[in-house]
Amino acid sequence: MDDHLRAGIAVYNAGEHHAAHDAWEDHWLGLDAGTDDERFLHGLIQFTAAVHHAHGANWVGVQGLAESAAAYLADLPANYRGVNVAAVRRCLRALAADPEHVERAAPPRLRADGLALVPEDLEFDAAAIAAVTLAEEYGYDEAVIERGVDYAREDLADGQANSSFVTFVMDFARDAANRGIVFRRLRQHVAERRRRETDVEGLFE
Repeated sequence: MDDHLRAGIAVYNAGEHHAAHDAWEDHWLGLDAGTDDERFLHGLIQFTAAVHHAHGANWVGVQGLAESAAAYLADLPANYRGVNVAAVRRCLRALAADPEHVERAAPPRLRADGLALVPEDLEFDAAAIAAVTLAEEYGYDEAVIERGVDYAREDLADGQANSSFVTFVMDFARDAANRGIVFRRLRQHVAERRRRETDVEGLFE
């Protein structure tokens, strides 16, 4: 859960309020309803959705999501799993009372153990989740990113700390300005590695 949590926080703090929920959703869907972790992620997902709708001035949507998210987070500790839940609840209460509050006061940055994480702060496993999340958000071929993540993990398992696949996956998550260039280079490397794999398949069978 920690890698999904950190990835979503970093994506949210980078201003990708709509994309952030994807980093949490797959993990959330596998949790038993009503558990603290399930309510926590459900509340965060609805919180980020409320912030997203505020940018489109969908005030009815903002108010409904704020009320629902606040209910999910109501009984959790102020710093559940190290996240600043109390600050989120304060924001949600303000939005539920006056959805246009967000135009006067920015929503809080999410913090993990006191740090307002951004993609540059993520280690590989969390960065990989963020990369797949951002690929989906911006219409990149997720299969390329996922294959790049697999190759990066293979390289790390083989002790290749300087793997180009690790670099490309982390840069895709971190470098919004050059994301398209990074994706094209990653796609080329994935295709080349796949060709090498295909060349040796079946040779010794």
